[in-house]
Amino acid sequence: MTRAVPLWLYSLSSLVLFFGVWQGVTVLGLVSPFVLPSPVTVAERAIAMMQRPFAGALLWEHAFSSFLRFLGGFGLAAAIGVPLGLMMGRFRLLDEMVTPVFEAYRYVAPLAWVPFAALWFGTGVGGAIMVIFTGAFAPCLINAYRGARLVDKHLIEAAQTHGASEFRIATEVLLPGALPSIVAGLRVSAGLGWQSLIGAELIVVSSGIGYVMIQGQSNLSPQTVITAMLVIGLIGLLIDVGLRGVETAVRRKWEGQ
Repeated sequence: MTRAVPLWLYSLSSLVLFFGVWQGVTVLGLVSPFVLPSPVTVAERAIAMMQRPFAGALLWEHAFSSFLRFLGGFGLAAAIGVPLGLMMGRFRLLDEMVTPVFEAYRYVAPLAWVPFAALWFGTGVGGAIMVIFTGAFAPCLINAYRGARLVDKHLIEAAQTHGASEFRIATEVLLPGALPSIVAGLRVSAGLGWQSLIGAELIVVSSGIGYVMIQGQSNLSPQTVITAMLVIGLIGLLIDVGLRGVETAVRRKWEGQ
């Protein structure tokens, strides 16, 4: 009887295939090294950037700077979007008041806010946080709203019958009932917020992974640009894996109740 192949081996094989094809294309000379440097060249550049500053900082320092900006914008989006979404799901009047403005706002691309971020905050941290917030806010609110709407109305009525305040209803009935939807929304929100951050860093900051990309382009260094792109993808993957773990834990706990 054959043993089942672990799923992680499939993920590993896809990575090996990707980098193998990439290396093969460069070794065979199908693409100019200036257009697409080899994985070995990119790895050497990444190691060099970890040891010597580029654009004012080491590679990990740029990555950490980007991550801190992301946490600021993403945290602000969750802190405002989740409670507002729950309250919109709870109160019809608030829903009717906020929805027209929100629906118009959420179709404006986050990068469209970059000029305002540059004008209002210059190259400071506030501009990047603003752009991240605009990208991450909508999924937080929408999923919290949908989760609140799916909460059994009998539970809310039972809480009201026992004299619970609106605050207790929100924290002890709406929030637990909507939690699976909220966590799923945070995962989507994190992805959009991280993408928005990189776009903002290309324009309105003087450090971070996006800034490394634009400096690599200015220095005609494609290996630097690709290094930054790989770091962006790796950090995004780690953020998603972390939130996916939280989502799985919440769903298991919620379904086991």
